Amino acid sequence: MPHWEDPPPLPAAWQRRDAAILPLWWERLCRQTSPQSAAIYAAGLFTDDRRRPIAQWYNEAADAALLVAPESSPEWPVQRFGIFYAPPGGGFTHVNSAPHEWHPRQPRQSPTEQEAFLAAVVEAERFLQVEMYFV
Repeated sequence: MPHWEDPPPLPAAWQRRDAAILPLWWERLCRQTSPQSAAIYAAGLFTDDRRRPIAQWYNEAADAALLVAPESSPEWPVQRFGIFYAPPGGGFTHVNSAPHEWHPRQPRQSPTEQEAFLAAVVEAERFLQVEMYFV
């Protein structure tokens, strides 16, 4: 890929943190809905730190975060990665994006789980590039 086609680097304030889902997600979702609704949102993603893979960026100065994680229930025939955004100042939103799906019953058929995940990560990084102009 020629240098001029390389994506620009992510804004320095956004640091990748994939080890564990940040408590910020649970807190913000509970404030926006209720603990009961938050517990079942995205198939329990924010109550159990078990759904992998995830990609997560955190901007400590702005107290903002971006998350790529499985959003569909594990028993569904089509799985999907969602992009979730916690903007500066509070709130929680699901970012509307292209569907990043895979079929677990056909693990070798494209798009695979890894391909879907990587496509969602690329889209999330593009979101961060745009987001820096508005915050």
